Amino acid sequence: MTMTTQKIHIAVLFGGCSGEHEVSLMSARSILNVLHPDRYAVTPVGITRDGRWWTGENVLEKLAQESLDGLTAVTMLPEPGNHVLYALEEGQSGRVLRPVTPVDVIFPVLHGTFGEDGTLQGLFEILGVAYVGAGVLGSAVGMDKALFKDVMRAYRLPVLDSMLVNRHEIEARLDEILLKAESLSNYPFFTKPANLGSSVGIRKCRSREELYQGLVEAARFDRRVMIERGIEARELEVSVLGNAEVRVSAVGEIFPAEEFYTYAAKYLDRGTRLAVPADLEEGAARRIQELARRAYLAVDAAGMARVDFLMEKTSGKVYISEINTIPGFTTVSMYPKLWEASGLSYTALVDELIRLALERQAERRATEHTYRSAA
Repeated sequence: MTMTTQKIHIAVLFGGCSGEHEVSLMSARSILNVLHPDRYAVTPVGITRDGRWWTGENVLEKLAQESLDGLTAVTMLPEPGNHVLYALEEGQSGRVLRPVTPVDVIFPVLHGTFGEDGTLQGLFEILGVAYVGAGVLGSAVGMDKALFKDVMRAYRLPVLDSMLVNRHEIEARLDEILLKAESLSNYPFFTKPANLGSSVGIRKCRSREELYQGLVEAARFDRRVMIERGIEARELEVSVLGNAEVRVSAVGEIFPAEEFYTYAAKYLDRGTRLAVPADLEEGAARRIQELARRAYLAVDAAGMARVDFLMEKTSGKVYISEINTIPGFTTVSMYPKLWEASGLSYTALVDELIRLALERQAERRATEHTYRSAA
């Protein structure tokens, strides 16, 4: 099958069981608007907050309204080579499966847990279906902020000092954790759920009381919580695109309307500004682009990712903050805006991601999964 001779059947997945459910809907709306009907047969699949899959007319709008009226429950079977979306219907003897459409490529637009963390990618690998974005390993490492930092340290890439605690430790040994954090650095600290994005659950903590509150808040969203040294920094981002061979975009800078790039500053507050490209010396921009490339390859990312940086205002030192393997994808999100500034339009970017998904599938098929001794 080629992109010019036959329509490619695309299933766009969005919503999901994550604190970033609403963000996913915003991203999916933009993507669905540019998938050209002459090239693609598109099936939108909305995933509810309890993890159930639905399709049908106006599924995105209905999911936003938390209504399932007129929608059809769907699923895919974990059978290798069975790339079919099935409707779940009630028959006389119970539920029956009715084929809805073949699926050539899955485009997951699921930010956060159960979509960006490798869990769904595991299902896609079992199916053997092509899908946009990183695989199980890259997704899982990229999703867990603490593990990502450990990988960066192993590759001698610059990250801020941090420590990891879990929910049980916060409940059982809070005083010990506070003292250990205070031995790491002076205030402020940032507390972050290890496995969540869009700045959900993140707090800047300037005192012991605020650190306590930040730990409790972050533990609501994940059992693993990261405490990170805070600095006064410029917030910079680079978009990366590709599989084995990667391209990097221009460097962008965020000027958040709030003290740091919170959820509200990202998606609700029109006072937040984006500068593309960032006002940087050419040498500094090239170094940040190279760090983005190295971080992307270090976690075995694929398809796309956005790498975020902090540049300390006083020293000019650059630190890798995190990698987002399914970054925000609205038309005003930084990932596509950086590519637009680098000469790749939003529509062309979506087409390229689908091409990369098919390329990655072909590469996986070249790998042998069985071994029989000649003896």
